[in-house]
Amino acid sequence: MGKFSRKLQKLYDTAPVQETAVLVSVIRQTDTDIVVEEHLDELAFLTETLGVKAVYRFTQKMEKPDIRTFVGKGKLEEIQSYVEHFGVDMVIFDDDLSPSQMKNLENELKVKVYDRSLLILDIFLNRAQTAQAKTQVELARFQYLLPRLTRMWTHLERQRGGTSTRGGAGEKEIETDKRDIRNKITLLKQKLREIEKQGETQRKGRKGIVRVALVGYTNVGKSTLMNLITKTDILAENKLFATVDSTVRKVVLENIPFLLSDTVGFIRKLPTHLIESFKSTLDEIREADLLVHVVDISHPSFEDHFAVVDQTLREIKAGDKPVLLVFNKIDLVETMPSEEKIMEMTEMELEEADFKDFDALSEAYEKKTGIKPVFMAAGSGVNVEEFRERLVQEVKKQHLKIYPHYLHDETFVFEEKEEE
Repeated sequence: MGKFSRKLQKLYDTAPVQETAVLVSVIRQTDTDIVVEEHLDELAFLTETLGVKAVYRFTQKMEKPDIRTFVGKGKLEEIQSYVEHFGVDMVIFDDDLSPSQMKNLENELKVKVYDRSLLILDIFLNRAQTAQAKTQVELARFQYLLPRLTRMWTHLERQRGGTSTRGGAGEKEIETDKRDIRNKITLLKQKLREIEKQGETQRKGRKGIVRVALVGYTNVGKSTLMNLITKTDILAENKLFATVDSTVRKVVLENIPFLLSDTVGFIRKLPTHLIESFKSTLDEIREADLLVHVVDISHPSFEDHFAVVDQTLREIKAGDKPVLLVFNKIDLVETMPSEEKIMEMTEMELEEADFKDFDALSEAYEKKTGIKPVFMAAGSGVNVEEFRERLVQEVKKQHLKIYPHYLHDETFVFEEKEEE
């Protein structure tokens, strides 16, 4: 064997090994096959965002989840066999698990078990950049994990002390870990209060200027729209929760200044702890004068996403604010063709087609919400001018509430100059 061959033998693969997961969903009687598939697709997207590869999906129809292991005994054995055979690293459930369910499942499956909330919390933890966002997510994660501590997450099986030590049999490691986490929660709450005081001071300094907040389901293109309006370079990726930190920029359109904030995206079953911990970030929405609700019209469930955001806004006491409704990504959908074109299509082509009738949608949402929506594509720049015009109109309305004579005086001066 040559010298070069011996050197090659000593080389090791240092590339990180991608973790794998199986997804599990319990199907209720009211759930259709399409809804189940869409929810699992979203769960797979969340899993991918965390950097884990989803390799298989398990579903089970049940009236209500099993109180002990969430899924039935037979389905659990099926999952266990697959996990053992293919060496899967974790099992991810599309619902929240109780502390006892998580403990029982990890005892049975012998791998890490994630529920939906924990998955989202970990994604937020990876995505957070500012001290405030990191503190908020850490606090939410510790609060969620405290009653769910199991051997897969900590070194809980060992005992502190022993028969030969002064502590006797010793204190169980899990109790020590719980005490440590409670101490961390106390410190994080204190730190968060200090950060929130600074945030309140900053927000007080913004009085006297219109505040606009971008809201919407996660991954609808809010950050892309933010970059378009502010001409900045905020991270915009085709991933869920690309934006966790609230970003605020000053914008001036037609001599009217306003503050525009890009907020964290909403999602169905958003963890309660996360909403509570992100109070100061959500204050950007609560204290805004105008909300720009962005909807990804190319998504098959865009109407459900609209409903989720609308409901979440009501839950955080921001449901009565003026809204500019924006249907984004129109370049990714098929528009309604002419009657002649429809007549030429076969029945199969018509069944498979997913045409969007913008006029009908506009009429329906205007009737439903009282808001005439804007249709655009922020990524490719389609119909940007109409959006700008509508945004300026809505900002002017809010500006007049703060400075009732501002625009009137400006018009008066302009007319005087014309007369001269």
